[in-house]
Amino acid sequence: MTRKTYTMDLGGRPLKIEVGKVAAQANGAVLISYGETTVLSTATASDKPREGIDFFPMSVEFEEKFYSVGKIPGGFNKREGKASENSVLTARVIDRPMRPLFPKDFRNDVTLNNLVMSVDPACRPEIVAMIGTAIATTISDIPFDGPCAMTQVGMVDGQLIINPSQKEWDFGDLRLTVASTAEKVIMIEAGANKLSDEVMIDAIYKAHDVNLSIIALINQMVQEVGKEKFAYESCAIPEAMFEEIKTIVPPAEMEEAVFTDDKQTREANVSAIKDRLAEAFAENEEYLAVLDEAVYQYQKKTVRKMILKDHKRPDGRAIDEIRPLSAEVDLIPRVHGSAMFTRGQTQICDIVTLAPLSEAQRVEGLDENITEKRYIHHYNFPSYSVGETKPSRGPGRREIGHGALAERALLPVLPSVEEFPYAIRAVSETFESNGSTSMASTCASCMSLMAAGVPLTDMVAGISCGLVTGDTDDDYLVLTDIQGLEDFFGDMDFKVTGTHEGITAIQMDIKIHGLTRPIVEEAIHRAHEARNFIMDTCMSKAIAAPRDHVGELAPKIVQMHINPEKIGDVVGQRGKTINEIIARCGVKIDITDDGAVSVCGTDKKGMDEALEMIRIITTDFEKGQIFTGKVVSIKEFGAFVEFAPGKEGMVHISKIAKERIEHVEDVLTLGDTVTVICLGKDKMGRISFSIKDVPTK
Repeated sequence: MTRKTYTMDLGGRPLKIEVGKVAAQANGAVLISYGETTVLSTATASDKPREGIDFFPMSVEFEEKFYSVGKIPGGFNKREGKASENSVLTARVIDRPMRPLFPKDFRNDVTLNNLVMSVDPACRPEIVAMIGTAIATTISDIPFDGPCAMTQVGMVDGQLIINPSQKEWDFGDLRLTVASTAEKVIMIEAGANKLSDEVMIDAIYKAHDVNLSIIALINQMVQEVGKEKFAYESCAIPEAMFEEIKTIVPPAEMEEAVFTDDKQTREANVSAIKDRLAEAFAENEEYLAVLDEAVYQYQKKTVRKMILKDHKRPDGRAIDEIRPLSAEVDLIPRVHGSAMFTRGQTQICDIVTLAPLSEAQRVEGLDENITEKRYIHHYNFPSYSVGETKPSRGPGRREIGHGALAERALLPVLPSVEEFPYAIRAVSETFESNGSTSMASTCASCMSLMAAGVPLTDMVAGISCGLVTGDTDDDYLVLTDIQGLEDFFGDMDFKVTGTHEGITAIQMDIKIHGLTRPIVEEAIHRAHEARNFIMDTCMSKAIAAPRDHVGELAPKIVQMHINPEKIGDVVGQRGKTINEIIARCGVKIDITDDGAVSVCGTDKKGMDEALEMIRIITTDFEKGQIFTGKVVSIKEFGAFVEFAPGKEGMVHISKIAKERIEHVEDVLTLGDTVTVICLGKDKMGRISFSIKDVPTK
C-alpha cells in the first residue's frame, strides 16, 4: 500500500493518521496520533468462516504499554500482565459500535487490536484507539458497513469540552463517549454528575456533530487508499428452511409458545418445538446443523412482529409498564450492609463492606491522576441465575463491564473522604436473571450502601429501555424495562441510571445501524419516569434514607489531625511506635502526608486509648502535664516511665515518694503503673517526671 498521511484539527488539537507505514500484513492498519498520543490500530480477518458457530467471532483488544508513559511495570516479571480493568472497559466500548456494522451472516474471525505506544495527558489514548479502529476497519478489505467515528465529551464549570484531557475527564462533571455513522448515533456511554436529560441530549448531539467531521475524512481515505471488500461465505439460514419450519410450526403456534411471563415455561415450549423440528429434519443434515439458529430467528421474527404491529409484549405488559418490584434490606446477618432488589425474574443481592482507607484498591495504569479506588463495585453472574450448569471461571468482560456501570452510577452520590473516611466495597450477586441485571444491581447497591450507613447524598435507580424498529425511521416502539427475550430479539438496550434530579450513567447498545434523535430523546425521558417510579414506589419503602451510623459489626473510624512534622514520632523507627500502638489497642491506623490520622476499630475503648497515645506522642511537653505510664527501667538514681509507645521520662529517686527512700525498689517494681507530673526537661534534654508532686484530688 502507498504511504499516505492525513491530518485534521479535532477539538483544537492535531489528529494525524498514517497509512501504509507499518503493519502492512494486516487487512487494515493505521498509525494514529492525537497530540503526542500514538496508537497502532489494526484490523485482521480470517479467510474462511469458523465452523460450527452461530455468532460473529470478533475480539477487540486495547493494549496498555507502560513504556508509553515512561514506566516499568511493577511486580516480579516487569512485564505487562493481564489486561487492566480500564483495558477491558475500553475494548468493550470499541466493540459495541463496531459489531452491528458487520454483516449479520458473517462468521469469519475478526480481531481489532490497539497498541498504545505513547500517551500525552492532554489526549486520552482511549479516544485515539476508538477512532483508529474505525479507520483501520473501514479502509480494510473486511466487509464492514462503515464508516463510523467516536468522540468524547467532558464538562468543567458547566462548559462542554470535546475530547477532554485526562484530568478534565477524571474530575469533570461528565464523561461521555458517543459513536455515530453519518446518519445516526450507534453507541452511548456516559458517567455524569446528575446532569439533566436536556443537557445530556445536547452533549450527545454535540459529539455526533464532531463525529460527522471525522467521517468526512474517513470517506476521503476510503476513496484514496481503501481496499475492495472481499467476498465471504454467507452463513445465513436458507429461506426454504424457514418456509418448511412455518409449515410444521405455524406462526400462531410459535406466538403461543413464546408469549408468557415465565421464562422457564417459554424455554420449555420452545424446546418442545425444537424437538419436533429435529424429528422432521432427521434426514436433512444441512438443516439440522443450523436448526438452533433457525428456531432463534423464528422466535425473533415472531416477537418483533407482535410487539411492533400489535403492541403486545411477551409477558402481557403495557409498553411503558415495569415488572413487579420488591426490595428489602438487612437480609444477610453480620455483614456491614445488605439489600435485595427484585424486578420480575431479575433478582440482585448486594453486600457492602466498609474498611479503612488503607484498604482502597491500588490502580496501576496509564492514568497518573488515579492511583487508587476508594469505592469498588463488583458484579457476579453465576450460571444458576439462568438455570444453567457451568463452572465458575472468575469474572469475564461482561461481569467487569456491569460492575463498572453500577459503580459509575453511584459515584456522584458518594460522600467525600472527609465526610466518610472509609474504603467501600459493594458486591452484587445475581440470584436470578431475566433482563438488565446491571440496573437491578444499581438499585440494590444504592439500598445496601444506605443500610450500611454510608451517607449518600441522594438515591439512585436504573432501568433499561428497549426498541423494536420497522422498515422506516419513524416506525418504531420504545419499551420500558425490557426482559431477556426483548433484549435478545430487540434492537436496543438503553440503560440509564440517575437520581430524581438527573442522570449519573448511561450505557447504550444496539444491533441496528443507529438511532434517530427522537428515539434517543424518548428513551432518556422514558427512563427518567421509570427510575422515579422505582425509587418512589419500591426502594424508598425499603429504606428511605441512609442510616445515621454504621452497623455494630462494621469498623468505626475516628479522625484527628496532627502536626505533619510529628508524623515521624508517631511512626517511630522502622514503624516500631505505630505498630506497638496497633498491637496494644487492637486498631488500624492510617496517616496521610498532611497529618490526617484515622484510627479504625470495633472496640471503642481500644480506639480511645490509641487516640490518647497519639495525642501524647505529638504533644509538646510542658511543665505541669500529667500522664499515666508504666515503669520500664529501674536505676540507682531513679526510674524510667514509658507514658506512650516509644516515649519515656525519668523520675529521680528524690521525686518518687514524699519521704526519703534509700532504694528505688523500696517503692517501685518493673511493670508498675504510675501517675506522673512533668517537671520539664533536665540538663540532658530528657523529660523529667515526679510522682510525689502529682496533685491529690
